[in-house]
Amino acid sequence: MDSALIPEGVKRCSPRTFFLWTLPWVALLAWGGLSAFLCLFFGLNQTNMSDIFAFALWIVFDLAVIALGAGAFFTGFLTYIIGKKELKDIINAAVIIGFICYSGAIAMLGIDIGQPLRGWFIFWHANIHSMLTEVSFCITCYLGVLAIEYVPLILENRKLDEVRELRLFGHNLHHIMAVFAATGTFLSFFHQGSLGGMYGVLYARPFADRWGFYIWPTTFFLFILSAIAAGPCFTILCTKLAEKVISRICGRYQS
Repeated sequence: MDSALIPEGVKRCSPRTFFLWTLPWVALLAWGGLSAFLCLFFGLNQTNMSDIFAFALWIVFDLAVIALGAGAFFTGFLTYIIGKKELKDIINAAVIIGFICYSGAIAMLGIDIGQPLRGWFIFWHANIHSMLTEVSFCITCYLGVLAIEYVPLILENRKLDEVRELRLFGHNLHHIMAVFAATGTFLSFFHQGSLGGMYGVLYARPFADRWGFYIWPTTFFLFILSAIAAGPCFTILCTKLAEKVISRICGRYQS
């Protein structure tokens, strides 16, 4: 009954195969849920963070996810702003990977602030002296931009494409996607740099011996460059792995 919703040339796998493929991700999700529960119930001291160690393993994962998702904004910048049309084949994958990374970063951010139900305070009662406010604002807005960029991928479904209004809406979105790519680049540029700027406002920074070394403003640009380098590389890695896995699965079904 759902065959019309499955892309052409794709066959449904067996329930056993589907379960085996999703089992590692379910285990990872369970581990993340347990970590979130411990942080919310016992406090962020569960991550060994303190005034001296402000970047424990929890925050390292958070920053790494944001940097790895930077492939979306940089690929969109090269495709729609610079005009590298040869990257159009990978832009969809970059948007999906960026959406996954940034949604994960938002989830971790909700744990970082301690009281997720008061997350809207960041926008209504903003602490203008906090780096976390600026980063949270930019990440949330950019996740909204990624959601808009993700809409055309959904509208490419065969059943949805039969609806004239949705088909026209998706077609018009493609024409103005450069606006969202430019907005995403602007937001990403600042929040990637602000993550590096946090080194300049830490209460204790024993790793820095002098101004200009691991301290603002150097780290602002270092974090931007590292995101530009790591994000597209992670996007290429994910697409190559998906290509290898999908080609083997398709070859198995065809044989």
